[in-house]
Amino acid sequence: MKNLSTEDSAEAIHLGSLIAALGYLFPISDHVLTLKDDGTLYRFQAPYFWPSNCWEPENTDYAIYLCKRTMQNKARLELADYEAENLARLQRAFARKWEFIFMQAEAQVKIDRKKDKAERKILDSQERAFWDVHRPVPGCVNTTEMDIRKCQREKNPQRVKKSVYGVTDDTQTQSPVHQSLPSQPARKPTREDVQKEISFLNMQLDRHCMKMSKVADSLMSYTEQFMVYDPLASTVEPSNPWISDDMTFWDLEASRDPSQHRVKKWGFSLEEALKDPVGRDAFLKFLESEFSSENLRFWLAVQDLKRRPLENVAARAQEIWQEFLAEGAPSSINLDSHSYELTSHNLKDPGRYSYEDAQEHIFKLMKSDSYARFLRSNIYQDLLLARKKLGKSLTGKRLTGLMQSS
Repeated sequence: MKNLSTEDSAEAIHLGSLIAALGYLFPISDHVLTLKDDGTLYRFQAPYFWPSNCWEPENTDYAIYLCKRTMQNKARLELADYEAENLARLQRAFARKWEFIFMQAEAQVKIDRKKDKAERKILDSQERAFWDVHRPVPGCVNTTEMDIRKCQREKNPQRVKKSVYGVTDDTQTQSPVHQSLPSQPARKPTREDVQKEISFLNMQLDRHCMKMSKVADSLMSYTEQFMVYDPLASTVEPSNPWISDDMTFWDLEASRDPSQHRVKKWGFSLEEALKDPVGRDAFLKFLESEFSSENLRFWLAVQDLKRRPLENVAARAQEIWQEFLAEGAPSSINLDSHSYELTSHNLKDPGRYSYEDAQEHIFKLMKSDSYARFLRSNIYQDLLLARKKLGKSLTGKRLTGLMQSS
């Protein structure tokens, strides 16, 4: 506030937090790089570790730092849970060169022990603050990540990587063949090239990206959830039709009197409930009790439209419009303006997929609103409990029969 003539304390704290987020100053007792006006003690970062030096450390540097922490018997230098996980991951990744990394860490520890105790304590905190910027605590913003648009604007997006401890990386960014060839003069991009690049980057921004670990976890949970419904992976009752001539299992799955096994599956997702004809009827009955059955009837009508013969598609598309979307329609549905305009434009040349956007909007509406209430409703709960009691009674009868026969 004094040096920059800032009158608002909130603005001063905000400006200081931006400086702290980049590691130029850091709290001594905490590893979340923010600025607080509560008497917390802060320390300035050494110029050697400033982000303005274009630091981009390697994972080998981080592995050396974590190894150093494990070699020092101090409570303040003990590894946190996320750091221990990172160390184990790095040890697996650098299994071939781990001995070299360990030797580097030992050499650094020997050099640090020769320094004065107060100086060593300050250097430890500065080094840890440096890694709090480049390998932050989970949940904190990583200020070193570069936006894809900024990378595209740079003439040379491959930044020169430095090493904190002088560890050289064996990998090469380019092959020797490409390095020896003379570089061709770059063609000046035209307006069409720039427009194509902009459209491509916009598409990339809209893409939903997930970490590989999350994808694997979701796939494993999905597999475990549906494993009991796979006759090839688990034992089914009364018998497995895939390895026997008994088709009773398939008859039960297609019957109008669902088992508790089938009813429980409706709770996995709305898609599973709509796949089952009995589940679809139960959901429709619930929507009728809430006076919102037109949403599901519209969704089913669009599904039927996709399977119609081509000569009947145009007439059926107009019937759906008159019933659900036209002004004064008897079963009017709630659509956003974008979906309504897109659907009305598609109907100028009607096809099987003219209502695709509107159908997706209605499905999301049912999934986020009506489906959750359906699972809590008496219609679903009574059906689930009734099937469960029936299953228990059948099991009891089987046991009684077995005892009598024995």
